[in-house]
Amino acid sequence: MKFDIITIFPGIFDSYFGESIIARAVKNKLISIKTWNLRDFSKERHLKVDDRPFGGGAGMVLQVEPIYRAIKRVLKGRGKTRVIIFSPSGKKLDDGIIKRLGKYDRLVLICGRYEGVDERVVEHIADEKISVGDYVLAGGEIPAMILVEAVSRFIPGVLGKYESLETIKGSYPVYTRPEVFEPEKGKKWRVPKVLMGGDHAKINEWRAKKAPKSLT
Repeated sequence: MKFDIITIFPGIFDSYFGESIIARAVKNKLISIKTWNLRDFSKERHLKVDDRPFGGGAGMVLQVEPIYRAIKRVLKGRGKTRVIIFSPSGKKLDDGIIKRLGKYDRLVLICGRYEGVDERVVEHIADEKISVGDYVLAGGEIPAMILVEAVSRFIPGVLGKYESLETIKGSYPVYTRPEVFEPEKGKKWRVPKVLMGGDHAKINEWRAKKAPKSLT
């Protein structure tokens, strides 16, 4: 799986993608990640890629022209590719979308900034618009990180032995040692007894009851 990320802040990704699961997946050539600096596709003297919105309004908008040039460059020799732009008004990212996107050879992720992106990018360049939640972020870089990791987890070999079940991590409460934790005198925080008994049928039943209904 290849990920191409178009952004005006490529350095944001260095630390996150340079650690843990993603770094290992890149090293093992299970995925590849390339960031493209949108300013490299500007024809402006000062590498400008934004301008004021028509009709007035606060802030600046990323221009369609440099994004179009970037996409033309990125998509040379394309396989089965999906171009995605991030927006709070897009389809909410979930496991269904993640598994569907994992069937592509390449995902091209356009990261907006400022007050947004010229709508012609959405209308004529992107294949779909995706949201990671009902809130507004400063740009599409964090959503891009989320999508890259979420999709990568479904690629065979990306998750290690102890991470093979991480697709359901957080779907039920988990505990570890000590069995009884005393934060202060008179207080004892205990691990549920069912988890200590070794009866896996009962443990699975308990976990199923504790899992959110959307995950059961």
